Order: sequence, then C-alpha cells, then structure tokens
Amino acid sequence: MRLRWTSVGLWLGLAALGEVSARAEEAPRPNIVVILADDMGWGDVGWHGSEIKTPNLDGLAASGAKLEQFYVQPVCSPTRAAFVTGRYPMRHGLQVGVVRPWAQYGLPLDERTLPQALQEAGYETAISGKWHLGHFRPEYLPTRRGFEHQYGHYNGALDYNTHDRDGGHDWHRDDKESRDEGYSTHLIAKEAARVVAEHDPARPLFLYVPFNAVHAPHQVPAKYKEPYKDLPEPRRTYAGMLAALDEGVGEIKAALDRKGLAENTLIVFSSDNGGPNPGKVTSNGPLRGAKGTLFEGGTRVAAFATWPGHIPAGSTVNVPLHIVDLYPTFLKLAGAKLDQATPLDGRDAWAAISRGGPSPHDAILLNTTPRNGAIRVGAWKLIVGRPGGGEDGEPAPGADAESGRVLLFNLADDPNEKHDLAAKHPEKVAELRARYDALAAQAVPPRAAPKAPGFRSPRVWGQAD
Repeated sequence: MRLRWTSVGLWLGLAALGEVSARAEEAPRPNIVVILADDMGWGDVGWHGSEIKTPNLDGLAASGAKLEQFYVQPVCSPTRAAFVTGRYPMRHGLQVGVVRPWAQYGLPLDERTLPQALQEAGYETAISGKWHLGHFRPEYLPTRRGFEHQYGHYNGALDYNTHDRDGGHDWHRDDKESRDEGYSTHLIAKEAARVVAEHDPARPLFLYVPFNAVHAPHQVPAKYKEPYKDLPEPRRTYAGMLAALDEGVGEIKAALDRKGLAENTLIVFSSDNGGPNPGKVTSNGPLRGAKGTLFEGGTRVAAFATWPGHIPAGSTVNVPLHIVDLYPTFLKLAGAKLDQATPLDGRDAWAAISRGGPSPHDAILLNTTPRNGAIRVGAWKLIVGRPGGGEDGEPAPGADAESGRVLLFNLADDPNEKHDLAAKHPEKVAELRARYDALAAQAVPPRAAPKAPGFRSPRVWGQAD
C-alpha cells in the first residue's frame, strides 16, 4: 500500500519529530576532557604501529573514532591559540614561533576563549598542564581567561623534575606559585584526576589536560625506560616519557570511571604538532616532514574522539578536520552561545566525527606567515615558500628568496607528499593560490619576542619579583 501524507499523518509525523527534538534537548550535556600531548610523533602510538606501548590511548581510540586527517599548527603556541579560540593563529599574530618566556605579549585579551564560553554555559572549567599563551601580565593568565582552576606551567621546555625554565620557577596552582615536588607528567595527571574526583556532577565539566610530555628536555624515571632497552638514546628516553604519559591518561580515565562520569564524557586526544627529529627521537610514520614544517609530518597528528553511545566504537574519520573545529563543536554540544565579536574559522565537525559525515571545510588553512604557508582544498595541498624552518617554526634563512616557490600535492593519491605536481597542474596551483592569498591577506603581522639586553629570568615566571 502506498503511504500518503494526509493532514493527520503530517501532524503525527511532526509530533514524532517534536518528541525526538525534545529528547535531544533534554539529553545531558557532555563533560568534555581534552588531552594534548606535546611534540608527539604521528607514528608513536599503538594504533599506528609503534613499538612504544600506549595501551590506554589505544583503548580509548578503539572505543570511539580515530581522526586520521586531523590537522594542527606546525608548532606549539599557535596550536593552543587555535584550539582555545576556534580561529587561525594568523588572526592573533601568533602564527610564527612560540610565546617565549620573556615575551611581552600573549593571546590577545579581546579573544573570547573556549573556557570562557563554556563557563558562560554553566561548565566547571579547569586546566592541568602547559598554558604557553602568555604570562607577562596577570590578565593573560589562565584564571583570567576562563579557567576556574589552574595547575601546571606557563612556558615550554621546563625541567620535568625541578619545574624550572631558564632559572625561573614555573609551577603554579590557581596562578600562584606552587612548590609541589615530583615528575611533571605524574603531577599533571594526578591533578586532573583530583579535579574529576572532586567535581560536582550537578554541573558539566570542561577539563583541559595539556601535558608537557613528550617535549624536550627528555627526562623520565628509569623504570619507564626498562621495556625499551633495545632502542637507542634519545628515543629510548622518549619512549619512556610517552609510556608515562599513557599511564597518566589511564589515571584520568579511571577517575572518570570511579566518579560515574565516563558514560557522559567526550574525550578528545591530539598532539600539538608533529614529532621533531623523526628517526632519531620521534616517528611520524610514513608522513613527510617534522615539527616546524608545513608537510604532513608537521601538521597532521594522531588524534581520536570518544563518547560512549554517541561516537561509534571502532570507527575511523578519514576527512580533513582542524583543531579550530573543536571550539564550535564543543559549544554546540554544550548549548553555549556561538555569537561573538570575532568570527570563527572552525566549523562544527560533529556530523563528521559521530556519523561519518563529510568535512565541514571546503578549505583548511594550515598556516600563513610573511615567508611561507599552506592550504588544503579537498585532496589538494599547496605549500607556498619553503615548507618550514627550525624546530620552533621560524622560517629558514633565505626563505624570502624563495617566496615564489610552490609545491602541489594530491593527498588522495600521494598522502606522503613524494610527488610535486605544481608543474603538471598549473591551473590547480592558480586555484589554490587564489584561495590561499585571500586568507593570507587577512593575517595580522606576527608578534616577535626578542630577548631584551640584560634580561634576567624572574624568581617565578608570571609573578613580579
């Protein structure tokens, strides 16, 4: 029998849709936990075939969706800026290098941050780990940028045991000096677990856990290196550091289980950039390039998202996403307002993550600086200028002389960027270059942080002596 939409049938159908909509609105908002590794290679996790054991990360990845084309910035601070604002760092002046300890700038104060937006929506907000978005004045500190609780450090490359950077102490609780003793990876995981244990379930939780592991200096308690006696240094120590990070992730997951929050918690994991020194310290698998470059090995990272009952276990997302997408995705799931003064570059990626939908982007800007940049449009990727400079993301000397150089890759056919197709497809170069130039024209000048003559580190970073 052929069905027809009569007025009664239409009313019943709309009523049923209304019930579904109401149930969706009544569904509890998720707790959100974001775990960020520092300088971890794409190939250094179990699900990418690493010899380093990462059972807790592997288990969480298997319980949800592996994000196999997840992009970040080539280096640390720009990725963090993109994450907390949903905007490309070229809009903040943070597109080149990292925020140095002596920098007299940070993430601009007119930027609305993810923790601020979630706090407005009723979330408890906490950070345990590395900030790296400015600390030269109190208003730039995490507790002034939307976090109710803060624990950890402001700078990169601090000593894992003394918690010092360049002679200044860099460990803080609620943005005040802390003298807690211990290995930083352990302390960060312990604090994250404490936040979970003491959380009031009447409010949803946003917990951001940016580990300083596995960034240099390469330090780890000896027991974590024991299983990797066959690896040469410094990779052996790096492997132990990653094993300690994985253990910390397990500690956070166990805390969620004990508190009864795991079933309604969205966990997202990523690295802040690709691995440095691949082959010697890290592994980016078959991906070309390393941290600080615009090749896939610098900008595409191991990542996953898991939320029981909402993201299919064992799924894989093979469409391009960018860390800027987490901002609008989280805000929509949280019922937070998306209206704000600064327009977003991120797009709601929930359909791609939870249902295997298409990428929300028709183009992703991988970066733009006065000397180089890159854009991905569909399967095509264009690199303008030299692909990258040093480990801190500074363009290589002489890059100005090659500002007209371009590289073109088809990532569908050549995911490891072995074949430059620029000469063969000039029309595609022109198309992508036009898209890139339009975005590059919107960039603000990069901020710089030259060390002042006679600069002396403070006793405690972020505090006046």
